[in-house]
Amino acid sequence: MLRRKIYDALISWKKTSNGATAVMIDGARRVGKSFIAEEFARAEYKSYILIDFGKAPKDILELFENDSSDLDLFFAKLAAYYSTALYKRESLIIFDEVQQYPRARQLIKYLVADGRFDYLETGSLIRLKKNVQDIIIPSEEEHIEMFPLDFEEFLWAMGDEATYPLIQRCFETKTQLGAALHRKIMNDFRQYILVGGMPQAVLAYLDGKNFEAADIAKRRILKLYRDDVAKFAKGYEDKVFAVFDEIPGQLSKKEKKYQLSSLGKQARFRTFEDSFAWLNEAMVVNTCFNATDPNIGLALSSDHATQKCYMADTGLLVTHTFRDKKFTDNELYRAILFDKLNVNEGMLMENVVAQMLRFHRERLYFYSRSDSLNRENHMEIDFLITEGKKVAPVEVKSGNYRSHSSLDKFRKHFTSTVGNSYILYTKDVMVKDGIIHLPLYMAELL
Repeated sequence: MLRRKIYDALISWKKTSNGATAVMIDGARRVGKSFIAEEFARAEYKSYILIDFGKAPKDILELFENDSSDLDLFFAKLAAYYSTALYKRESLIIFDEVQQYPRARQLIKYLVADGRFDYLETGSLIRLKKNVQDIIIPSEEEHIEMFPLDFEEFLWAMGDEATYPLIQRCFETKTQLGAALHRKIMNDFRQYILVGGMPQAVLAYLDGKNFEAADIAKRRILKLYRDDVAKFAKGYEDKVFAVFDEIPGQLSKKEKKYQLSSLGKQARFRTFEDSFAWLNEAMVVNTCFNATDPNIGLALSSDHATQKCYMADTGLLVTHTFRDKKFTDNELYRAILFDKLNVNEGMLMENVVAQMLRFHRERLYFYSRSDSLNRENHMEIDFLITEGKKVAPVEVKSGNYRSHSSLDKFRKHFTSTVGNSYILYTKDVMVKDGIIHLPLYMAELL
């Protein structure tokens, strides 16, 4: 069993809500939503019923259609069908994969008002227009996003609960961990990059530290994603496939902005806008927007037509990059494990930073400015984050980088706006020339 942080968030919801709201766990497919929902229900309630709308029988759907206006009868039939007694304020009803039956989601308003039981929903693609166009979204619904395992959760899965508190302490004090410990953590972090945080892949890997078993699990997940595209993006599925399949190629370039010309000479953003949105709403990718006027209101100047498209799970990116080859041909595993990355393979480092920054942020931003007439105005900053009333530029570098000219120019041009400046790289903590250098595994703490 994998220990997940979202469990504590569900405990907090139960205590503070006390039946006044339902909770929706929103996340990509196979991220562990159903498992954590049932684990929570089993441990924290006297009884529970889980309705999986991905395969709900006709009798249950008819119950929602015909009997939801009489809640006494509705609950009596529900309890009888699932052979489960329901107890006032001590039972949880789970609507699993609720996006497949939006009517149940709309009913949440009345179920919460009734007050007898608690309600937990899980869903993927829940914000897509086709999944909400015929219903009124209940205001009584709280949302919790669920992501792949973060690095701390990965360490827990590896049986290590001692290391991450030390990482946090060294981050807060900006002190080095020391060569031996840093080397050990980077070794674990490289495993995290390769395996990723999808629960099925992690569990497969832990059974003998088998990268090939993890790769097989990830291939199944990627196939499931493709099946979802074919099912839920009808009418423009070819465009979604085209955008998705091109992600590794785009990230392998020096400048990782998504170049639509790779999809065709006449490709325009408006033609593919729905495809990018689909992947983002499905939480398959982490979209990063260009903030053209870097200040604390980054969203105000975001250019949606200029974006970077990262995979939401770096382990899936490793497998997706070599999707047409056998596992034994995947050079990324060897390159990462033995610290032999070339420039193109450095895309994994930037992708995992995007993944870690996204855990605590609704959106990601970067800064890009081109000026062929004056190179002094040409800048590329990998990520921008806000810290209080200041903007902090974040650059991802290899361990042996020689310069950070864009970062220097950015700090000079936006002196009044910039607070801390960060470089994330493969070496230990260091503060030099006013720039905070942090090991990659600290990215989530920013």
